[in-house]
Order: sequence, then C-alpha cells, then structure tokens
Amino acid sequence: MDLQQQLSASITKEQVMAIVNWVGDSRERFDELFRIFTTSPYRIVQRAAWPMSYCVIRHPSLIAPHYTTLLRLLDDAAQPPAVKRNILRLLDQGAAIPKKFHGRIMDICFRNLEDPTGAIAAKAFSIGVLSKLSDLYPEILPELKTTAELLLPHASPGVKSRALKVLKKKRGQ
Repeated sequence: MDLQQQLSASITKEQVMAIVNWVGDSRERFDELFRIFTTSPYRIVQRAAWPMSYCVIRHPSLIAPHYTTLLRLLDDAAQPPAVKRNILRLLDQGAAIPKKFHGRIMDICFRNLEDPTGAIAAKAFSIGVLSKLSDLYPEILPELKTTAELLLPHASPGVKSRALKVLKKKRGQ
C-alpha cells in the first residue's frame, strides 16, 4: 500500500480501517505511518493521525518507541487540532502509558482542560487520560474533580458525560 498516496486526498472511515488492517501489528508498517505523521505537510499529518490512533488502540505496543515524539507534538501549540485529538485518543484508549511520561502527560491534559479555546474532543480525551492516571495517582483526583466542575456549565455533551463520571469517582477506584 502506498500510504502517502492514500493520505494525499480526503480520507473516509473505510480508508482509515483499510490502513489500520494493512498496518496490523507490523512495526515496520506502523513506523512508516508514524514517519508520515511526523514529517508530512499539514493536511497529510491530519489524515495520518486518524489511522495512527486506531492502530495503537488495536496494537498498543506499536507506540512504545514514539512517546517522546508524541509528547513533543502534543505540547506544540502549532499542531493542528486533529493531531492533538488523535494523540489524546490513543493515550486515552490505547496502551498503558510508561511511568516516566505520567507527570508530563498529566500537565498537558490539565492545560487542555483549562484552555477556554481548546477543542472539545481534546478536553474529553484529556479527562479520560487523567481519570485513568488518577487510579495510579489518587492525589490528582481532587484537582481533576474541581476542574471537571468548572467545565460543566458550558460543556458539550461528551465533555459533560466524562466530567460527571469523574465527579462520581472515589479515591483509589
């Protein structure tokens, strides 16, 4: 499959799943997709982000060598919303996050939640990531609950749903 060609035009859910199936659990094919994701022009990067996140959800170990790059991209304000959304999706729904990245990821996610101009999906996935990490670090739960309460009055249905789940969560749960 010529990934560059597949990603050079608008992409459908069917095309995304065809790419995900083609990559499978192949490290070589995933690394090719990741290279396109990190080095291509804006539109292709946006399109590559979608199948990349689904590849990681299916085969979490594929992302292991790329966490440093992911966090650099997530922390880069110049990245398009689609890139951040899909990175946060894979952190929320994919593999367990290596411990050495926990602090930085928590910081990024809290900043996403506090950004009044932040994308809705990025906020929803940030809540999911922080909720997962609060199982390991129960001391962040009070801050997460406070942040969730502040989001509720103007939250979209997706953010509201996740925020309400966090508010029901008990320490160590």
